[in-house]
Amino acid sequence: MRDPGLVSPAHPTEPVQSGWIARLAITLLVAAEIIRTLTDQDTQTRLAWYAGPTAAYMILFAFTLWYARPARWLSHLYLGTQSLLVLAMFGLDPEIDSVTAFFIPLAFQAPLLFSGGIRWLWVGILVFLTGGALVITHGVLEGMAFAMGPLAGVIALPAFMIANQEIEAARRRSQIMLAELRETNRQLQSHADQVEELAGLRERNRLARNLHDTVSQLLFSVVLTSRSAQILLDRDPPQVRRELEVLQELTATALNKLRSLISQLRP
Repeated sequence: MRDPGLVSPAHPTEPVQSGWIARLAITLLVAAEIIRTLTDQDTQTRLAWYAGPTAAYMILFAFTLWYARPARWLSHLYLGTQSLLVLAMFGLDPEIDSVTAFFIPLAFQAPLLFSGGIRWLWVGILVFLTGGALVITHGVLEGMAFAMGPLAGVIALPAFMIANQEIEAARRRSQIMLAELRETNRQLQSHADQVEELAGLRERNRLARNLHDTVSQLLFSVVLTSRSAQILLDRDPPQVRRELEVLQELTATALNKLRSLISQLRP
């Protein structure tokens, strides 16, 4: 289901995709222009001549806008046919200059059917047809005065659609970049946690080696010294005092080493 906005996010070089609100608005504009043309007093004498081109214009416009997006060559044929229908209506009575407003909906469809420079080529053609028809029939000054309104619509409407498309594309790219940055930050945080865990593991291994290399050896010496003192107690009691002093030094050293290792384990 399409977004109800004017365009959905798309790459700037792709055709614009219009939302249903924009399509409904331009359809109402076409319907209003047809009603205005057919109810104009100047068209009453040739009402049948106007009814045919306007009906064909409305059918082709609505079908292409709401139901089908033709192939590129058919799109060129479609815009060319619609332009000829407008020129035919204008040729019936050049004094009814408001008929050139039918070029505005075609300028709306040009960005929907084409991309890149082709759509601007068609906008230029529609500008030329709008201004040229009025200048040829009314003269330069009067013709340009009549053409200002339709020309503004023919130029401004596709320009706004394309600009809005580029804004939406830039917003989408920003959202993608933001998502990528968030993912990168998550990965960096995960790596940082792993590095911290690895550092803690290395520190525990270092302390374990120190415990094995120092304290465990000291305790082993304590065991040997106490066993030696026990043997000397029966064989050479005077030497027991010396063994006890060594035992005291060993236990004091082991206690200091243990305190040092425990202090390193504290955060």
